[in-house]
Amino acid sequence: MSEYKYLFSPLKIGSVVIPNRLHFAPHMTNYAENNLISERHIYYYQERAKGGCGLITTEEMGIHPTDHPYDKLVDAYEPETIPGFLKLTRAIHEYDAKIFAQLNHNGMQGDSKLSRLPVWGPSAGKDPIFRETCKEMEIEDIQECIEYFAKSALNAVEGGFDGIEVQLGHSSLVRQFLSPLTNHREDEYGGSFENRMRFALEVMNAMRKAVGPGYTLGVRLNADEMHPRGGLTHEDAKKIAVRFEQTGQIDFMDLSLGTFYNLYLVEGSMHTPLAYTAPLAAGIRSVISLPVFCTNRINDPHLAEKILEDGQADMIGMVRALICDPELPNKAAEGKEEEIRHCIYCNNGCIDRLWAGLDCTCTMNPAVGMEEVFDKKLCEPVSKKKKVLVIGGGPGGMSCARYAKLRGHDVILCEKEEELGGLVRYSQKGEGRGEWEEVTHYYSREIKKLGVDIRLGEAIDLEKVKSISPDAVVVAIGSTPKIPIIKGIRKANGQLADNVVTVLDVLGDKKEIGNSVVIVGGTHFGIQAAFYLLGQGKKVTIIETLQELNQDLDGALAWNGFLMPKLKISEIEVLLGTYVQEILPEGVLCGPSGMAPYASDVGALIGTDAETIIPCDTVVVGAGREPLKNLYQELRGVVPEIYEIGDCVKPRWTYSATGEGARVGINL
Repeated sequence: MSEYKYLFSPLKIGSVVIPNRLHFAPHMTNYAENNLISERHIYYYQERAKGGCGLITTEEMGIHPTDHPYDKLVDAYEPETIPGFLKLTRAIHEYDAKIFAQLNHNGMQGDSKLSRLPVWGPSAGKDPIFRETCKEMEIEDIQECIEYFAKSALNAVEGGFDGIEVQLGHSSLVRQFLSPLTNHREDEYGGSFENRMRFALEVMNAMRKAVGPGYTLGVRLNADEMHPRGGLTHEDAKKIAVRFEQTGQIDFMDLSLGTFYNLYLVEGSMHTPLAYTAPLAAGIRSVISLPVFCTNRINDPHLAEKILEDGQADMIGMVRALICDPELPNKAAEGKEEEIRHCIYCNNGCIDRLWAGLDCTCTMNPAVGMEEVFDKKLCEPVSKKKKVLVIGGGPGGMSCARYAKLRGHDVILCEKEEELGGLVRYSQKGEGRGEWEEVTHYYSREIKKLGVDIRLGEAIDLEKVKSISPDAVVVAIGSTPKIPIIKGIRKANGQLADNVVTVLDVLGDKKEIGNSVVIVGGTHFGIQAAFYLLGQGKKVTIIETLQELNQDLDGALAWNGFLMPKLKISEIEVLLGTYVQEILPEGVLCGPSGMAPYASDVGALIGTDAETIIPCDTVVVGAGREPLKNLYQELRGVVPEIYEIGDCVKPRWTYSATGEGARVGINL
């Protein structure tokens, strides 16, 4: 711990002393039950407190009936929330951590289908995601909202929270009043800077009166909306921060970035730089003396220490890093940094699921949201120690082997390749996807450390299984590139034509690729192969039958925020709504599929009104994946106990494979 001069030093915020500078910052979970704190919430947050985090701030909690952007939002204004608050805060305090409640009204970023009440906003307008015209709030609405903020604050105090954070960030009615982008009012709440500040100041003043002078109260400020048509700039945010400090009403300033217009900045993927908001935190810290919190893409304690050492912030917010590894603070404090399970910012198990209205999970950490279940299972001795054979060393197989070994079984893992990782070994070579390597790095390290018998270069068939004589078999052999039925794609012997390869041949550098390439299929693997080949100086064309690319959705934020814009300005040629009719020695014969392309997808596209031959040296098949089912079918009825997990069930997300593997492993 001696190398961390700042990270593990205490910080006084208002009347509260935080034991260290690591903050589990607020984020959506979708764990609420009947709009109340659930048992899942308690186990989830407690796991992070137990892991050594100094401060936890809850996900946003609604302060008014008009605010329901999603179904599983905790209603802080209801008195029924207080017993759940008390249970949660007591659980956190058992580990000497502190916990703040985040209170919010999402304003025009809401959904009246859920609340059955009008969506409120400073001015009539539409949010780019919800697309519902909000009601311009009347003075009576504004006063009612202020009263509800104060009422909700009192509930938080009675619920045992150490402090309150008011959301003025990317999703916030208060921020919408502050921003000229969304506030077009002509009364005392709009127009000038002071008028646009009025609602925020009245909210904070009412809350301060409600909670008293000694209670810790702060805001999460939008440090820059980064909108091309105006809105709040970083200089505006500095001015707002100074004005808040001048009131003497607040004790700290947490920071957010962007809005729903640019969500890829709010929840940066692996395509964004690490700690990309630190300069904004430094800018705010340069004009105020209050403690400033910095969050976004900080996944390593050394990086956190450097931000503190450089004076860019006073508190380090980690969200996905602590979702991924709740023990990160303890591991760093004990000098066990090599044991940290690093977040890869794929956004698949957390953000992509949450935006689909599903509960939060994690590609790297299958126990997320199921902490109680996993803790109980891993503490129970197995009734019978089994010899477990895991076939396949991809993410699902490695996850299963890890958890089965943790339960106390003897585990053998066989992988036909000479290295572990499965498809992740190829996926990590895609554009901006290098952090996928951590999946293999972490799980292979763990199973080796636990003593799993790892047999590489060992293909498994029925006879080999019989010779091993396992008590249980887990088939995790994954999937293979799908070869579409196209004339000329195969030779008479069934092998691929001489000029045809798969995306795995490309990303694995297994075949020699010509200078001119056509990729058949605009899946995320096809797009990865396209960028990979472009980087080698190849001329690349993607042909997709459907109306848009990325139909298997390689992360909406990464796609919309980075890959699609990069594709637009690249030299990769894209043909949508185009059907490949035949593979020829000199190229591909294609024509219109009957599906008109969406022009907004990648900009101007070449049309195919008639049959056209596109010349190329190599044809790359990127048309999806199909499960490898044969081995599982052969083994059914032959071994005493058999399971099938991951892509060999059906190709899906990596978090599906690690999750299935973990659940099978702990239940063996």
